[in-house]
Amino acid sequence: MSESDKVGVVVAAGRSVFATQNLSLATKKTPETAARVNLRMEDTLEVYMDSSAEIHCLYNFTEKPTMVMVQWFVREREGHRVRISFSDLTMQKVDENTSYSNRISVRASSDGETLTIQDVKLSDEREFFCQVSGLAKGNGEGRTLLKVFDPPEPPVIEGVLSGVSVSGDSPARIASCETREGFPKPNITWYRDHIPIHPAIGLANVVTLVTRESSGLYTVQSELHYKVTKEDKDAHFSCEVSYFVPGAVRTSESKGINITVHYPTTSVKIWKESPEGLVKEGDTVEIRCQGDGNPPAPIIFNREQSDVELDSYQGLLVLKEVSRADSGVYECHSLDKRVVNHDEVVDTLQLTVHYLDPAVVMPKDSEVMLKGEDLTATCNALSSLETTTVWFKDGIEVERGHVMKLQDATFDTAGQYDCEVTVAALPGLLTSGSVHIIVQGAPQIKDAERDIELTEKVGGWVNLSCEVRGQPKPTITWSITGSQSQSWREVVKRETEDQVQSVVTLKVTTDTVAICNSTNDLGVETKTYSITSIPFSQTPTARKTSVDNSGVIIVVIIVSILLLAILGSVFYFLYKKGKLPCGRSGKQEIINAYSAKEKTNKDIVVEMKAKKTEESMLLKGVNGEQKPPNDQIIFSAGLSSRRPVVFPLADLNLEAQKSVFTESLSAKEKHPAALLTVSADPGFV
Repeated sequence: MSESDKVGVVVAAGRSVFATQNLSLATKKTPETAARVNLRMEDTLEVYMDSSAEIHCLYNFTEKPTMVMVQWFVREREGHRVRISFSDLTMQKVDENTSYSNRISVRASSDGETLTIQDVKLSDEREFFCQVSGLAKGNGEGRTLLKVFDPPEPPVIEGVLSGVSVSGDSPARIASCETREGFPKPNITWYRDHIPIHPAIGLANVVTLVTRESSGLYTVQSELHYKVTKEDKDAHFSCEVSYFVPGAVRTSESKGINITVHYPTTSVKIWKESPEGLVKEGDTVEIRCQGDGNPPAPIIFNREQSDVELDSYQGLLVLKEVSRADSGVYECHSLDKRVVNHDEVVDTLQLTVHYLDPAVVMPKDSEVMLKGEDLTATCNALSSLETTTVWFKDGIEVERGHVMKLQDATFDTAGQYDCEVTVAALPGLLTSGSVHIIVQGAPQIKDAERDIELTEKVGGWVNLSCEVRGQPKPTITWSITGSQSQSWREVVKRETEDQVQSVVTLKVTTDTVAICNSTNDLGVETKTYSITSIPFSQTPTARKTSVDNSGVIIVVIIVSILLLAILGSVFYFLYKKGKLPCGRSGKQEIINAYSAKEKTNKDIVVEMKAKKTEESMLLKGVNGEQKPPNDQIIFSAGLSSRRPVVFPLADLNLEAQKSVFTESLSAKEKHPAALLTVSADPGFV
């Protein structure tokens, strides 16, 4: 036998003896004189599975012992105890061949020992004992219950796949809830919209199935049997798992699910789905009908007081290109066989199809009226809604309202008038009509109130225009006297419904009178053109009209100031140098007049222009031809308040021209700052 074995035998024998002696000592000594040990341990220690557990054994003696022995025991499932550790003053040992040999350690301290258990398992949920012996100084024993916890997985809820009918006589299974692998056993509670569901006879029942896995963990399954009503179609059901953890109770709630509830139809609703707003003829109308039953029952449509079923599909009735005849009351019926007592479930809809008939215009098509007369036209359209009428002519609004009044008609009154009838409440409704107004009257020549007088040189051509309005459309004829009949022809003729224009071209051979005669069934009007012929030797003093004008066009006289100024400066320079010979009296008088004033009015400038250029001062004939510069003379004193004086050379002799010019110089003396401009024939100078 080894030394250690001897020690073990001694210890074992001594423990038994000690126990017996302790019992005998406790009977022979009074409590006041007996030595004892005070031992403290926790009643319960709670830990998570797979974690570490530390069990403390704290002790002290009333009298200091010479030796202390500490032994740790565990209670087996069968009820007996097994030592797992031993220590004294000389050694500390973990017993071999136990379930804790490799998972425990003991740590001693001044006030006791601590047993540490690694990798706690569910099987460790048992009592652990600490036995302390100081021999004669006392002995004691304490115990701690180790409790192990493992939270379960979150709950999983599933609703029944098929619907649950409200017509059942007893609660039906509506959902199941499961939580797996928890310890200790978790509990499941059911909720409807977060309100706990308590079992009640005929209303709710919970069936629970608990399974202990081989690992020792629990799996709990719970089924909810519930008497559903129609109101439960929008309710949310959920389950909650409650489980223990060290020092607390925790919960985990599942997601909420909605149960499909089957219930009969108690009412239906019908409405117009499209178009939005009012309905007009030609629209496509969609009418929808839906019952409140689940699953939805078949729907049929018919018109009120008619048993004819209308074609529809899944509660939708489509009416294409509706007319006013489609107006009326429409009914929809539910064909739900689950309805108690087979009561009829029906709803109705009033459909109104609005319309706008074609516009009726009075007078119809066209109306003939005389100049100066009045006319009242109307435009109306029958409609189911209030209408608005607007009159247009040539796209321009001329009147608002169903009635249009035309007063004191003129040729401008004639034309087509369009009326548009609309419905303000329904912009898509529109109709229109028109009336053509014809205004009859005697011919009316443009500018007929004044005769036209023209001048033209012999052999020249003039264009005469005559524009006439009238209804019936007038005819134009020309009466020409004076010139040869073969010397004129019509070159332009334009005609519209009530307007005619004629342009003739005439070669002037002598004084001529041309008359434009316009006639229709209601009258005659004329216009006279008087043409004075001018021989080739004379310059015309009157003005002619252009092709399209019957009046006299006054041609603006153009003065070439720049050239006159340059020419005048040259003459002045030559005069100052004495190099300007004066061979004619008219020219000498001009120079003398200027010399007399030179010393007192040096700011007077005389310009003389004789150059024959296009910029020279011109007189134009009525037909636009230009006259040469040697046919005219211009005197200008340069005053801003006076216009140049123009004299045709054909009308003034040389002496008269000089006299006028002398008067201009006199005006210059009164206004020294003025500019005197002379343009004349070189022979004048």
